[in-house]
Order: sequence, then structure tokens, then C-alpha cells
Amino acid sequence: MLVAAASPEARALGIAAGMAVTHARAIVPELDVADHDPAADAALLERLALLAARRWTPRACVAGADGLFLDLSGVAHLFGGEERMCRRLLAFCARAGFTARIAVAETLGAAHALARCGRRALTRCPAGGEAEALAPLPLAALRLDEDALAAARRVGIETVGELIALPRGPLGRRFGRHLLTRLDQALGRAGEAIDPVVPEAPPAAMLRVFEPLMTAEAIDAALATLLADLLAKLAEAGLAARALTLLCDRVDGRTERIAIGTARGTRDAKHLHRLLAMKIETIDPGFGIETLRLVAGRCEPLRAQAIEGALAGEPPVPDLAPLVDRLVGRLGGGRLYRWSGRESDVPERSVERSAPLAPAAGWPAYPRPVCLLAPPERVENVVALLPDQPPRRFTWRGRAYRVVRADGPERIYGEWWRRAAEAEAVRDYFQVEAEDGARFWLYRRGDGVDPSTGDLSWYLHGVFG
Repeated sequence: MLVAAASPEARALGIAAGMAVTHARAIVPELDVADHDPAADAALLERLALLAARRWTPRACVAGADGLFLDLSGVAHLFGGEERMCRRLLAFCARAGFTARIAVAETLGAAHALARCGRRALTRCPAGGEAEALAPLPLAALRLDEDALAAARRVGIETVGELIALPRGPLGRRFGRHLLTRLDQALGRAGEAIDPVVPEAPPAAMLRVFEPLMTAEAIDAALATLLADLLAKLAEAGLAARALTLLCDRVDGRTERIAIGTARGTRDAKHLHRLLAMKIETIDPGFGIETLRLVAGRCEPLRAQAIEGALAGEPPVPDLAPLVDRLVGRLGGGRLYRWSGRESDVPERSVERSAPLAPAAGWPAYPRPVCLLAPPERVENVVALLPDQPPRRFTWRGRAYRVVRADGPERIYGEWWRRAAEAEAVRDYFQVEAEDGARFWLYRRGDGVDPSTGDLSWYLHGVFG
């Protein structure tokens, strides 16, 4: 059993790919070893290639078992040049949890070798400089099989530079044509094509009319026909629509479009027709519409769902998805959401917006105000004894408050793993009640002892009840 891949922590302890597992366990007895799943790796690379083809460049394909080939010709200027595009790709990989290296070269072989054997996250090889850039790399960088590598080691050839310096005739007779082909592909002497992945076209339906459509009623009738055709295709594929776009091509060459989204995948024709019909009035037919296309830009598998309460004799739980879809259609997608808890000690980071029907995470067990201010508002004229006494007086929004009851402090430390500025940051929170019964949530920046923890300024972060 051999090590197929090692984490950065394992590599720091001396474990590398290709090492025997027994040897690795001898180095680190408590080593965590998981079975290699090549099929899952290949599926993930295929998904990444499809994402790259949709988002970065139309020519993308899987390169071996651990990488991708991206053709930057004609697309780099759209992202600010090759270097900026590569930096954005590296940032995307970091956000997705991948450790990546990128090499930009004129040939696929040179890019493949420099990305895997280079020491920098981004390597750019100038045109014509492939031989110089590849010279110090090991022969394995040329994508040679194990037999060719073993034969080269027996005669003392270890690097690509040593191979380039040898005459071609003896090389071909001793090592075969495959080695020369890989070398020529890396140096640009032989061409090498890539087989780009082709993203599947989304399910769609099209309708051409003999007479241009001019009225909302005619467009609505055509929409019903399109929707029936599209839903039949989705049913055959076992899919449900999450986002639909209606494209109306006018006789003057312009295209009008309306789009809807659903909270859950559906093939309910009446519901989808109702959502699209709400936006038909926004279509400007001009001198008439001659072609209509309905595209399901986002789909998901449609599975059976249990109806809660039906068999137990209880009334079924109402389905809120149609109501949510209609409200989103009228108000906009960004205005309908629900709050969900998030794992963080910092109050403003402990909640986040989620989809209306998404499951909400649990809320903290300790008391929190009903209303949090974003951002917290500065309060003035605070009277409090340091280091840990609650405030006795403060002024907020021009009004003075005298505190009659208080509880605290609740100390919250900054999340140093997010920002270096929070490494020593401290907040002391107090729940206070004013004379008129109003209850507030105040905090002081700093612990009242060490100046590096905060400047001792006070803020109002929330209001109870």
C-alpha cells in the first residue's frame, strides 16, 4: 500500500506521495490514513472543469489525476491580463479549500511540468523559454511512463536538461518514440491538442410563430405551450425547475427577457405559469415577437417527498413554497429571507441570512437582544468604574439615560484567525436597564487594564424587547 496524497501537515513530518504506508506509520504512528477514491477525484475534477468552462474559458479539460488545462487565449484580457486572471483563480481555489499551483506557458507539456514541479504558486514561462525553464526539473515532469523513467535512471539521466543535451537519434533507439514525443510537446516542437469539456445545454423549449405576437394575451398563450413542452423534457430527465428564463426575440433583432426562481424544484405547470405571467406586462413587444424560448437555467432532481401528518390522521403541513415564490416574484429575491444562527462568538457574525425555506441553525443559549444595531452606535458621556463595573450614565442619540439595573460583564474576545487586528481585541458587554424601563446591550472596547485590548470607547449594540 502506497501513499497517494499527503496533507501539508503530513508532508511537514516527512511523508510524501509514493511512500509505503508502513514506512509512513513508522514515522508517525498516529497517522490518519484514508482509502484513496480515484473515481471521486475524477468526478470532482470533471465538475471543476465544467465550472471553469462556464466561468473562465470555454476550453478547459482534465489534466491527469490532479489538475486542469485551461486555454487562456482570447479570454485573459477579460480578467485584466494573464497574471490577474491567475491570481483570481488562486483566490477562488483557496476559498473552495484547494491548494493550487498555476503555470502559464505556450505548451501544455511545459505548463503541466512547471505547475507540478515548480516551487511558486504562480509560474509564468515566457514564449521560447521552455527549455530553460524545464532544464532543472526531474524527468517525471514530462509525463513519461515508469518504464521510460527507469530506463533513463539506469543510464544516469535525472533532469530534463540532461535529456535535452543528448542527441535525438540514440534517444529514440534506446527509449522509444514516446519519450521524444513528450519532449517535443513540452518544448513546442510538436503540437498537442486538448479535448475540452462541453457543458450540457440546459433544458429548453422553442416556439416560432407565423404572425408576430403583439399583446400580453398572445404571449401568455404561447407561454403555456412552451411550458408544457419544457416540463415534458424535465419529466423525462427526472428533473425539476428551480430557475426559468423566457427569451422573446423581436422582429427588430432585440431580445426581451423575464426570469423567475423557485424556492424548491417543481414541475407544477400552473404554479410556474402563474409566476411567469406576473412579469409578462414588463415585456415590450415592439413591432412584434417572432420567437419565444423558455430555458430552465437551474434544475435539480425531483424526488418523492413525504406528506407529514396525512397517514397519522393529522392535518397535513401546508406547503409554503408556492407562497414564497409569489412573494419573491413581487418583492424581489433579496427581500425575503430568514435569519439563521452561525458559529461565532462575535455577535454581528453569529447570525446570517438564509433562504426562506432553508433549515435554520440553532441560536445561542445565552441571552441576546431582539434587535441588533448594524453597525453598533457610539454612546457618549459614559460614567463607569474600571475595570469591570457597569455604566451608570450614558447618552445615546442625544438623550441621557441613567442606569438603575445592570448585569455583566460578558467578555468576548476577537477572532484572531480572521484578522490580525483582532488578536488582542476585547469587548466587555453589559445588559443595562434605564429608569424608564428600556433595556440596552452596551459594550466597552478593551478590558480596562491593558490599553492594547481597546481604547475604552462605549457602543450600544442592541435593544431588548
